[in-house]
Amino acid sequence: MWKKESDRFEFLQTLVTEFQDTDSDEAKEQVLANLANFAYDPKNVDFLKQLQVPDLFLDMLTEDNHNFVEFGMGGLCNLSTEPECRDAILQGGGVSLITNCLSSPREETVLSAIATLMNLVTPSSRQEISQAGLVQCMLRFSLSESPRLRNLAAVFLQDCCSQEQVSRAQQQTTGQQTVVGIPLPRD
Repeated sequence: MWKKESDRFEFLQTLVTEFQDTDSDEAKEQVLANLANFAYDPKNVDFLKQLQVPDLFLDMLTEDNHNFVEFGMGGLCNLSTEPECRDAILQGGGVSLITNCLSSPREETVLSAIATLMNLVTPSSRQEISQAGLVQCMLRFSLSESPRLRNLAAVFLQDCCSQEQVSRAQQQTTGQQTVVGIPLPRD
């Protein structure tokens, strides 16, 4: 499809420029979806970094438009496996932005957020990513009716948390029925 690497870069640059120049939310959604898909291909990662697309995806996580958030989160998920992008996401305050996406009403956004958090685990970020609130959230997700959410949360708990962290979080939530972290009155 691409005759030269410069064709690939120019195409991606055109997409980023279109996103910045258009006032149409629908057009922006289309461009974001395309950029998120292109982020899946390792051949595009260097170009996307040059074009500051990881920052664009991070910016989308605070938007009110659920499609912007979903596509931004999906793009970050695709980029987060690459070490330089992972570091840029971590340095850009990505953990807290991504954590906020765990309360999205869209399952795809939540799944991408969990997978991205897993990809962001490094020796220096592990403590932030496996803090008590996130472990409790994953424990709740591990009880979900959705098999995808339930299974991914279980993998997070297994791969990103110590058994001690999981046990402590279970003890903190035992005896409390919660909905979105709000204790319900006892009968």
